[in-house]
Amino acid sequence: MLFEGTPFELDRLMLVRLLMTAVLIAFLFLAFRAPRIVPKRLQNIGEMGLVFVKEQICDEILGKESGRKFFPLIATIFFTVLFLNFSGVIPGLNISSNARIGMPLVLAVVAYIAFNYVGIKKYGFFTYMRSSIVVPNVPPAMHVLLIPIEFISTFVLRPFTLTVRLMANMLAGHIMLVLFFSATQFFLFDADAWMKVFSPFSLLGGLAFTLFELLVIFLQAYVFALLTAVYISLAQHADEH
Repeated sequence: MLFEGTPFELDRLMLVRLLMTAVLIAFLFLAFRAPRIVPKRLQNIGEMGLVFVKEQICDEILGKESGRKFFPLIATIFFTVLFLNFSGVIPGLNISSNARIGMPLVLAVVAYIAFNYVGIKKYGFFTYMRSSIVVPNVPPAMHVLLIPIEFISTFVLRPFTLTVRLMANMLAGHIMLVLFFSATQFFLFDADAWMKVFSPFSLLGGLAFTLFELLVIFLQAYVFALLTAVYISLAQHADEH
């Protein structure tokens, strides 16, 4: 749609992504530009979100000390996923930019770098790797099988599942909404007269699934942030494998 043929070309999904990023920045700026002791309006909503991330994710998984340290990262991931997902139910936008693999992959790489950095910084590279993939107190012959499994599980499947889970859920939700509302349009304007009776049912189905999609939007942000915190915690305690 813009700058076609250049390294900076932007398609519709990239423009949605940039728009929702701008909305997120504007929301946080307006909510906290003049904070009050007794919050009102946007500040109240913003503080509720931050408190939720702090208490239900950071403190719950990492403990208060580590939770405070990694709170900026976890909160950034949570709000980024949440706001980018919201475009999936906004008329005129109609799709989450997390429904394409690029942004979920970037977020997964950020989480991947974070938890490996924590483990390497605490234990050193070789000790961290050994603690992460070597299962203690098993027969030596079992290591031939377990070490590759643990390596793939820890260093391959974690970023892969973070990426695919977010992308697949948002893409599936988008496809379902397209099907419901496209069916409504077909029954109303293109189908035979006797088939128009089905249009209210497809419309109600689309509205009901939109409400369900709002739940999915929040859950995907929560799960992504939660798993990032879990992986950081596992890296911090890699010697307790």
